[in-house]
Amino acid sequence: MQLAQFVGVKNGQTQLNKFMEPEKINITDWMRILMGEVPPIFLVEVIFRIVFLYLLLLVSMRLMGNRMGAQLTRNEMIALVSLAASVGVSLLDASRGLLPPVIIASIVIIFQRWIAARSVKDKEFESVVLDDISILVKDGYLKLDSMEHTRITREAILAKLRSEGIDNVGKMQRVYLETNGNFTYKRFKDERVGLSTLPDSDTDFKAEQRKAPGQFACASCGNILKSQQKPVSKCLLCGHQEWEEAIIS
Repeated sequence: MQLAQFVGVKNGQTQLNKFMEPEKINITDWMRILMGEVPPIFLVEVIFRIVFLYLLLLVSMRLMGNRMGAQLTRNEMIALVSLAASVGVSLLDASRGLLPPVIIASIVIIFQRWIAARSVKDKEFESVVLDDISILVKDGYLKLDSMEHTRITREAILAKLRSEGIDNVGKMQRVYLETNGNFTYKRFKDERVGLSTLPDSDTDFKAEQRKAPGQFACASCGNILKSQQKPVSKCLLCGHQEWEEAIIS
């Protein structure tokens, strides 16, 4: 009994020393650098593996629907990452077979199609899985509570508006954050005053914008207050106390 324990400990120590022994690496060993630890014939097998896995991904994406080729929701992104992770190891590791990626892809496809079918029938389930559409701008002012909930900063909203050629927030009747992360814009048809979308650092360009006489915009949410002089009171919508002259397009 004691002899067996001694042999076991001795073998374990030998394996540990072997494992901890540093690997000898020659920087000029180009075959090892280019091929790794696999024989050259594995390159032929790689061709078969990449063709097989490419077709597997193609079929999987097709079965999950046309949405996979557009802007992805979080759920669809998870499915895509799962597929990518399943094929990566099997493509490069000669010791890994091709059956596990097929099983993983099948599970991902079934689960994704089930979620899509259930979401069509159950709005509450769709809300839990895909999240809700958020209103970030409403009737010309920023909805700070929705922005905080969606982790969208004020600067990010203004940058999006600038990219659409919008010079003041007051023009916007609605700005929606869709479940796939896209922004949808609904503008007022008539001329509106509002908070400038230009950055504070661009003072020269901001000074050139046409001001709306007797109207000031909350520098935080864009709420408009009529006053003959710069207000010192707090904004009724967000409680912010900093105001700037509203602009008109």
